[in-house]
Amino acid sequence: MARPTATASTLTRARLTRAQAELSARDPKMALAIERVGACTLLPRREGSHFGHLARNIIFQQLSGSAASTIHGRFTALVGGDAQAPDPRAILATSEDALRTCGLSQAKVRAVRDLAQHVVDERLPLHALHTMDDQQVIDALVPVRGIGPWTAQMFLMFRLGRPDVLPVLDLGVRKGAQRIYRTRALPDAVRLEKLARNWRPWASVASWYCWRVLDLEDAGGW
Repeated sequence: MARPTATASTLTRARLTRAQAELSARDPKMALAIERVGACTLLPRREGSHFGHLARNIIFQQLSGSAASTIHGRFTALVGGDAQAPDPRAILATSEDALRTCGLSQAKVRAVRDLAQHVVDERLPLHALHTMDDQQVIDALVPVRGIGPWTAQMFLMFRLGRPDVLPVLDLGVRKGAQRIYRTRALPDAVRLEKLARNWRPWASVASWYCWRVLDLEDAGGW
């Protein structure tokens, strides 16, 4: 099963340090966010497999963390094997009714099984994703039921560690950008693209700071 492989475009601690310095130098407002939040910790998650990571993302969609963790635990126990790297063939061999007993909705059962089928059929070349550019990865993932552009972008950021992903429809990034740049209205996709001109080629890192600024706001630190 495919596991993450480092490439020239993968975030490392050294690249995160460089990203923080470059973002701070060219964007005073982002510099303030970086100063208040502290060092970025956006490193790729290397545990488990690409398949396990995507299946977990599908299961966690639109659920609270505790509920999703419980369902995911039942799911991995049912299909057996490595909890972080389940076997897609084992999932296809498990009936939809059995998967539903884990707490999965019918839509998520079909999505997880569709992901497994794409991998078994090799329509989704998990082993080669780390060699593709960002758009190629998105194009490879979105034909799978339950995986849209946002999920594909989260895979690029958190699994592959790609440095220049801008999730323009992510509500947290938009709210964080509104806070950092003091915009009157919540920025839409077009406005966020304009605000993010100074973020390139580190849009993933800047987006991470947008999320973290909201944590500061909740704690009274912004």
